[in-house]
Amino acid sequence: MNNTAKIKKNYHFIKFQKLVIVSLLIGFLSAFLGVILKNTTEYYEEIFFHQTIVNPIFFVVFPVFGLSVIYFLREYLFKKKENKGIKEVFESTNSQSKNLPSYKITSHFINGLLTVVFGGSTGIEVSTVVASATIGSVAQRKQNVFRQYKTELICAGVAAGITALFSSPIAGILFSLEVISRKVTRAFVLTNLIAVSIAFGLIYLLDEKPLFAVQSITWHVRAIPYFIILGIIAGINSVYLTRCVLFFKEQFSKIKVPYFKIIFGSVILSISLFVFPQLYGEGYHAIKTIFINPNDMVLSLSLVLTFIGIIVLKPIVTSVTLAAGGDGGVFAPSLFIGAFLGLLVALILNKYFNANVIPINFIIIGMAAVLSASIHAPFTAIFLVCGLTNDYTLFLPILMVCLISKYTAKMIYPFTVYSYSPSLAK
Repeated sequence: MNNTAKIKKNYHFIKFQKLVIVSLLIGFLSAFLGVILKNTTEYYEEIFFHQTIVNPIFFVVFPVFGLSVIYFLREYLFKKKENKGIKEVFESTNSQSKNLPSYKITSHFINGLLTVVFGGSTGIEVSTVVASATIGSVAQRKQNVFRQYKTELICAGVAAGITALFSSPIAGILFSLEVISRKVTRAFVLTNLIAVSIAFGLIYLLDEKPLFAVQSITWHVRAIPYFIILGIIAGINSVYLTRCVLFFKEQFSKIKVPYFKIIFGSVILSISLFVFPQLYGEGYHAIKTIFINPNDMVLSLSLVLTFIGIIVLKPIVTSVTLAAGGDGGVFAPSLFIGAFLGLLVALILNKYFNANVIPINFIIIGMAAVLSASIHAPFTAIFLVCGLTNDYTLFLPILMVCLISKYTAKMIYPFTVYSYSPSLAK
């Protein structure tokens, strides 16, 4: 009896050791992939975007070229399979037999990079999530002892990837929990904590800076009613984004000739980018510009029309990018829409209602609110945006507004682009 207990104890200890080691590897590889993809995308997106400003003809050339290259890569290199985004991760975690094939690491990395660099109006976040989830999926297939921890190891890869992108380990774990796993086990806690610790250590060693260098000085209780208004409007806008993505994907699926999709999508994208260059790529370059002295902005008719045009068109060009074959998701578009929406609301409140609110606060809160409502993950949105700005001054109002925006969106439309399926909608 003692020998049996001893053998069982040794087996569990060895299994624990292996789980720790594989979590370390997943964390490092996923974070390394995320850092490389983020920095490479930022570097080349800036170069290509500058070329479009100097020579506007590239607003026409880049989208059609980028989508065409992605199509040919999928057709001849990546087994003719379309990328389904995070739904691929759901399919894998919900099934013992379905696994994420290893080529998805390179396919999502390359296609995500090409989509954004050549003007596709989305972001690399979902590409990173699927690629890092695949790292976890491949790892769990290496030994039988890991098979029972399939979801946990996939989530560890996802959490490390998100940590690398947004410099927030808490956001990484919460995204894995709120969106992917939706349950906590001891193995989930162990693997994800190890993975994000390694990821955070890597970005610390590499001296990765927050994406937006801003600082919120304070916020006032009298602004709470205005925060509530922003939360409701953000929830409505997130539903508009979700419905746009679903609508355009359905419409483009009816086009049977792949290159017609590319041409049609490129035309819409090119015209939109020509009118509003802020829509190019992830749009983080545009967000950085509005973080520069937003208090000094003077509300005018042209500014209002520009902001409304950007807010209305962004979901359309994002949807068209994805429907025409681009790789990405709604992370970056949600942050982009939220930033411009928050600033527009603040400027209107100050000009017409003498609210005297702080515009930079509304930019930050708007980003979190739209993201929260778009993916139905308020706590992920809170820590992700706080990590992006490296500032937690607005934690409480962000928490309130994220919850309001999420439940506003759910009341209007219960699905996200991740959770929607035609069978559930009937």
